[in-house]
Amino acid sequence: MLHYLFDYLQVLGIDATVHNLFSYISVRSALAMITSLFVTIYFGKSIIAFLSKKLVKDDVRDLGLEGQKEKYGTPTMGGVIILIGILIPTFLFCRLNNIYIIIMIITAVWMAVIGFIDDYIKVFKNNKNGLAGKFKILGQVLLGLIVAGFMLFHPSIIIQENIHHQDSYVEYQDNNIHFGDPEKSLQTTIPFVKNNQFDYADLITPVSNYEWLLFLLFGFIIVFIITGVSNSANLTDGIDGLATGSCAIIGATLGVFCYVSGNMIFANYLDVMYIPNIAELVVFLSAFVGACVGFLWYNSFPAQIFMGDTGSLALGGIIGVVAILIRKELLLPIFCGLFFMESLSVIIQVGYFKYTKKKYGFGKRIFLMSPLHHHYQKKGIHESKIVTRFWIVCVFLCLLAFVTLKLR
Repeated sequence: MLHYLFDYLQVLGIDATVHNLFSYISVRSALAMITSLFVTIYFGKSIIAFLSKKLVKDDVRDLGLEGQKEKYGTPTMGGVIILIGILIPTFLFCRLNNIYIIIMIITAVWMAVIGFIDDYIKVFKNNKNGLAGKFKILGQVLLGLIVAGFMLFHPSIIIQENIHHQDSYVEYQDNNIHFGDPEKSLQTTIPFVKNNQFDYADLITPVSNYEWLLFLLFGFIIVFIITGVSNSANLTDGIDGLATGSCAIIGATLGVFCYVSGNMIFANYLDVMYIPNIAELVVFLSAFVGACVGFLWYNSFPAQIFMGDTGSLALGGIIGVVAILIRKELLLPIFCGLFFMESLSVIIQVGYFKYTKKKYGFGKRIFLMSPLHHHYQKKGIHESKIVTRFWIVCVFLCLLAFVTLKLR
């Protein structure tokens, strides 16, 4: 919004210094992060007080964990703070006519609304199950189809391949950067492979209604990713600050990927596909990281507020959709490895329990409790130490994801 204001002032002949500053992604990203931090920290206290007054409190299940009783009565639905912290800087500092920004605003609001309805039913309808699973899935399916439709049919979502796969460093030094013509494509990046690009269209033999068949296939893939990442983020949000801090680390990683993919020089040097206009997402992700860090001010141990499904579903959805837009969704198991470890621990625990119950007549467990963070709590490790160590693992996995840019 401010970007357009300065554009207008420049047309009127007013000093263009500020306008020139706003033309830099780095400046707008820094301002977005600072604004997001300020909004979440400054207004967070008032929102927490409001939620406490309205008795919007989490009904913590008794799992027999140390320190759990102290969490009773902690306000939930704190994802509203995160959403505000993301949207205000986005509207102020992003180019709102950028298709990638439009998709991310839709994603953030859409997933937050699903989570908000779920939290509302749990808190005010006294239904611990919240929103029925079929309605959650329906919402995620609709969002997946919307994103797939944009990527397949919107003319601004294009890629340009680096047509020189040799001596990229020399080309960078000589400023001799060559990319292929802009094209509509559903290509993505395969990690650890030399010619590391794969086109989803190759999965379908051209037949009648080819585009619609591809739309359904790609929509299914996006729905799977959104559902998987958002629900994994939800499972990770089990102890104070774990999901919030992890999402901040992952968001920063995605921001670097966005900047590289949207910058011709770096895309050429690292031999990755150049995605025009994708760099605008760096500003959005800066707001995302700032909102997570600002919310961590209140969500760190001992938490003054929980994000609830309003926050966890929105954060997971944003991460999944950004990964798809920058063609790095196949890297999700790496830089979102912490989320998948948490989900996998639940799948293994439930699966093994059912298997042993059917075979022996009684169920056995592999972990003391799932998700994985509760296993370590059961072992007597304080949750603050668990959170810190899990953050370290998350940083390691994100660094590993960076390595894949050149390790082929």
